[in-house]
Amino acid sequence: MRAGRLLRLTLVLQDGRRHTAADLADQLQVSTRTVLRDLDTLSTAGVPVYATRGPNGGFQLLDTFRQPDLTVPPGLDRTRGPLRRVRVRLAPAALQLALVNGRPEGWRPRPDWSPPPDRPDWLEGSFRFDSYDTALRELLGLGPDIEILLPVELRAAMATAAGRLAALHRPPT
Repeated sequence: MRAGRLLRLTLVLQDGRRHTAADLADQLQVSTRTVLRDLDTLSTAGVPVYATRGPNGGFQLLDTFRQPDLTVPPGLDRTRGPLRRVRVRLAPAALQLALVNGRPEGWRPRPDWSPPPDRPDWLEGSFRFDSYDTALRELLGLGPDIEILLPVELRAAMATAAGRLAALHRPPT
């Protein structure tokens, strides 16, 4: 879950505004102390987070920051037009996070489906997206509590991006 939280924190900071630790903690639903540790982790990993003190202070990214390249595999065809819906299976906590944050949007539960035996409380449905890049970014933000079922190209892209994130956050040996 920490890798997902670090990614969500980076996405929040990319809006170019200053955010207080309390504001970030509220958005990520963690303690202020956890946010400060996560900001330190991002900074150590090379993400240019800086703090400004004072009444209008807070944390933000340098303007020169470029998002890590989470490119999709060659099998993902972006020329087919906009992505409409992505079918997913997810934990109730991930759905709650999506509904509270408003991202991803357009949740539609699947009416007639049976839960898998290993995850009886999970739900199945779909979210609406306008592009593969947006889908990948927003679904990665939900962490490990989501499984992409369709389209298969996006499922493969998610696996590749999650593998890269996991490799970045492995403890040093």
